[in-house]
Amino acid sequence: MAEKTEPAAEAAGDAMVDEVVERLLDKADASGAALLGEGGLLTEITKAVLERALEAEMSEHLGYERGDRAGHGSGNSRNGTSPKTVLTDAGTVTLAVPRDRNGDFEPRLVPKNARRLAGFNDRILSLYTRGMSVRDIRSHLAQIYGVEVSPDLISKVTDAIVDELVAWQSRPLDAVWPIIYIDALWVKIRSGSVTSKPVYLAVGVDMDGRKDVLGLWVGAEGEGATTWMSVLSELRNRGIEDVCIVVCDGLKGLPDTVTATWPKATVQTCVIHLTRASLRLSSVRDHPKLVPALKAIYTAPTEQAAEQALDVFAASELGERYPAIVRTWRSAWPEFTPYLAFPPAIRMVVYSTNMVESMNARLRKATRNRGHFPSEQAALKVLYLAVREQINPKARDANHVAAHWKEALNQFSLFFEDRLSIQ
Repeated sequence: MAEKTEPAAEAAGDAMVDEVVERLLDKADASGAALLGEGGLLTEITKAVLERALEAEMSEHLGYERGDRAGHGSGNSRNGTSPKTVLTDAGTVTLAVPRDRNGDFEPRLVPKNARRLAGFNDRILSLYTRGMSVRDIRSHLAQIYGVEVSPDLISKVTDAIVDELVAWQSRPLDAVWPIIYIDALWVKIRSGSVTSKPVYLAVGVDMDGRKDVLGLWVGAEGEGATTWMSVLSELRNRGIEDVCIVVCDGLKGLPDTVTATWPKATVQTCVIHLTRASLRLSSVRDHPKLVPALKAIYTAPTEQAAEQALDVFAASELGERYPAIVRTWRSAWPEFTPYLAFPPAIRMVVYSTNMVESMNARLRKATRNRGHFPSEQAALKVLYLAVREQINPKARDANHVAAHWKEALNQFSLFFEDRLSIQ
């Protein structure tokens, strides 16, 4: 019986909400009131809800409702209200905050000295995450909510995540990872003059097939294996003892850096990087022919077959037209060929770098919108917020790498001689 009444009660509640909304909208239409800003519909609703919640807090604090005779002789009672202006998602709202005679009422919803609700801070961080500058955020809030916000306030809100960033950057990590992708993206940072600096990025795939960004590091001008050594050493110090496959670009000296950190790791040059490097060396009109020729190399069943496919390409008209492409693949051959020894389930996961590419695209969008950053910390704040928004290590649906991860994990266990402790 309870099962039948519960949906009925829920439907009645929804109908009541719809009726209230309709009345409010009719009232707004009749009076010509705006939704947001001073006197706006949502602003007035926000004010009413907050004041009612504050009144409920006061009743809880005193132990009796307004007008209840139980409060007579209780030693404390209501003592009017005091005005307080706060910033909310609906704009600036002036509240009548209740007071008690003893002066010891501490509102939880709108704490003393607080001038903005938590949701308003989240709104600022959301805009900051999307790469908007302080000036852009001020303009947006003024235009949409009719709120004037100082640059200092925006800086304080965004600086509040610095401690969280530091804790995230130094958090302990799992001992064993099936795959770690390492890459660098470039951002413009002012240091005397505006220069492009690499931000080193490490993305791991854990035992459940979920992705997680392991860290972000700003380097000096120019990507180098020396800085990568420092980054990988930090990851090892944070608990990573072994990695099965480290996927990276073709940076000189990087494979030796990886194996110096994790001696058993297989270093794999990213197939997508190789393909894109090849396309950059060729005319767009030749791409329809070039892509199948390259695909014949990286989808070959064995290393010998791949080498034959590369020889065929080198001897073809395309290969003779673009000898630099042939040289690119031959120079990367030692780090490319481990891919050819992997079983299909592992190949599918290693080749499919969409998870890293989508992350890089999101980070590049956040940094591109800003043009350049005033400091390294400012760049890291924006990048971390973008990572935090996109990555939730516990969200399987959002962060899962492959539909057939269990099959790949079984192949990992066999191929890498049970280095993975599967519980």
